[in-house]
Amino acid sequence: MPLRVNNNIAAINSKRQLNANNRMLGQKLERLASGLRINRAADDAAGLSIREGMRAEISGLKVNVSNAEQATNLIQVAEGSLNEVNAILVRMRELAVQSSSSTVTDQNRESIQAEFSQLTQEIDRIAQATSYNSQTLLTGFGNTVNDGSSTAVSTSNATGVTDVRISGAESGTYTFVDDDASDGEVTLGNGTATQTIRLATQLDGSDVATGSQVVANFDRLGVQVTLAGASVDGATGAYSDGDLDGTTIQVDSGTGGSFQVGPTDSAFNRIEVNVGDMTATGSKLNLSSAGVASISDARSSITTIDLAITEVAAERGNLGAFQNRLSFTIAYTENEIENIQASEASISDADVAAEVTQFTRAQILSQASTAMLAQANVIPQNALALLQ
Repeated sequence: MPLRVNNNIAAINSKRQLNANNRMLGQKLERLASGLRINRAADDAAGLSIREGMRAEISGLKVNVSNAEQATNLIQVAEGSLNEVNAILVRMRELAVQSSSSTVTDQNRESIQAEFSQLTQEIDRIAQATSYNSQTLLTGFGNTVNDGSSTAVSTSNATGVTDVRISGAESGTYTFVDDDASDGEVTLGNGTATQTIRLATQLDGSDVATGSQVVANFDRLGVQVTLAGASVDGATGAYSDGDLDGTTIQVDSGTGGSFQVGPTDSAFNRIEVNVGDMTATGSKLNLSSAGVASISDARSSITTIDLAITEVAAERGNLGAFQNRLSFTIAYTENEIENIQASEASISDADVAAEVTQFTRAQILSQASTAMLAQANVIPQNALALLQ
């Protein structure tokens, strides 16, 4: 090896190795201090891109869990109030039965009617007062079915429709196409979306079987229609294939009722909850004409109150179904968070054992490089021996 003074190649090489070892040492120190393998894009550009996308998704999913929990609380508030409404209706039925007997006089009925009227007003007060975060829940929450404008419901004596429930249905008019009385199919559409379902397997010939009911579930539209057969309690008519043709369901737009339980702006990431008008004078309970001032009024009120109790029970059942659905949503989302977090960790987190090993190696090499640089700097001094 030539002896040179102007360029100490050994020292330059030692310095280059020292710089490389120090950079490695600094990187390992940073990873061990932060616990992350990726601290900047230069560490792993593709990994950084994937990690940030996962972090955004995880953040959204955590909010989704919170949304679902709060939605459950909202529904519990509504269902709790309906429990008290049910208790009031049971008391009103007691008063109606009491007033229906000739053992009480019309003067006695005046006192009974006074309590009956107060209870009716209390149902209205509860409906108006039941709220969550300043949103009233029992006077129509979310999109609701307008029974009066829905000819499929208002002509139930001809169609056999006993109930219409919606979940995520957009507001507007939905029209039935049921013009073939022998195909066992029913079509429902709102001008934008249409769905045809086959009822033939549920029908007895072309009719709903006597004493039974079938459910026509237009799931893509978010509409569920219950059709009755003959001799079904509470039904004024029975359905035969073709009866629904040209009839409509009117869905009115309401406030609230849409819960975001997924990370993206997609319909399947939202759960739509609707609560009908549960006031005493509303179309569901329909207690505006109920009274117990006379024996005839009291007797007719028994049936009216029975129907109101059925409506309240059905609404509570619907809310209970939503609560159960939300509980499964929470469990699924928490599981998804766990697994996506594990994936993000495998990309982003530092392997401490490996990093400590590499850190120790870099530390030893850095110290060795420093020592060798010192030795390399001594080599040119050998040229002085030739000058003596």
